[in-house]
Amino acid sequence: MTRRVIVDTDTAGDDTQALLLACLTDRLDVEAVTVVAGNVPFEYEVENAKYTLSLADSEDVPVYEGAREPLLKEWEYATYVHGEGGLGGELFPDTGIESADGFGPDEIARRCRASPGELTLLCIGPLTNLALAHAREPDLPDLVDEVWVMGGAVNCRGNVTPAAEYNIWVDPDAAKRVFDAFDLTLVDWGLCLEASVLDHETVERVATVDTDLAEFFTTMSESVLEFTRDQQGLEGVTQPDSLAAALLAYPELREATGTYHVDVDEREGLTRGYTSVDVEGVTDGRARTTVIEAADAEGFHAVTMAMLEGGDPDAAF
Repeated sequence: MTRRVIVDTDTAGDDTQALLLACLTDRLDVEAVTVVAGNVPFEYEVENAKYTLSLADSEDVPVYEGAREPLLKEWEYATYVHGEGGLGGELFPDTGIESADGFGPDEIARRCRASPGELTLLCIGPLTNLALAHAREPDLPDLVDEVWVMGGAVNCRGNVTPAAEYNIWVDPDAAKRVFDAFDLTLVDWGLCLEASVLDHETVERVATVDTDLAEFFTTMSESVLEFTRDQQGLEGVTQPDSLAAALLAYPELREATGTYHVDVDEREGLTRGYTSVDVEGVTDGRARTTVIEAADAEGFHAVTMAMLEGGDPDAAF
């Protein structure tokens, strides 16, 4: 059965690949995209989302502009990872596509009220929009089908500070509210290091593929390749957001899960954005976050290549 989805994104780099996968698989039906402050300047994120939808022949999917800044914190863009505009530093789309009328968080709440229990939220950026949607609709946790989040560092080092993963670090206040209020499925940075990295051989293979999607991936990944090599010691491109989309679409890629109490440190300082995952059950918090603890890396790579080579990620199965 096709799952109805709203994608909430700070569109840059691997966000675009997640959005492509979500649009191109028959297992998901993307009904709307909401954009949130995060990776790069907001106007670039909005245009990147529209351009990505056009590559997937999904221009009819409405793009709603959401929160342009975190709830309380100041933050820095991740242009050092994704390039100035978020797509490698060389591509700055100008689609001419109009944004949909309305504010992203309002639209999340409205659509979930209209279809209780039928919509899944795929959140692959900071959680500001979802926190604001919940403030507008207190019953939202009961109105959604599932909420999937790419974020956090489950008992591993972060990717923006030693303690934190970027999406949670950007708006820890929003993240804390969301983890407290919703039953979530979490795809964290540690899992992405294990299962989402496309090595140099794969990246070089993509560069030889004569499709628009492969060319887009190659352009988008140039800046990320340099960053992951020089700053993270990785020989390849990380794809955390597209891994989250794939795990949502293809349950057969999920190899192990656990459900735990998760809290977020919203305070400024060394541990801003730290995700406390109570694996041992030593706190009195409610265990309501399902953590994907292991995933089929080969299967994810096959899905990615099927999408980039033929525009059909489902062909991997």
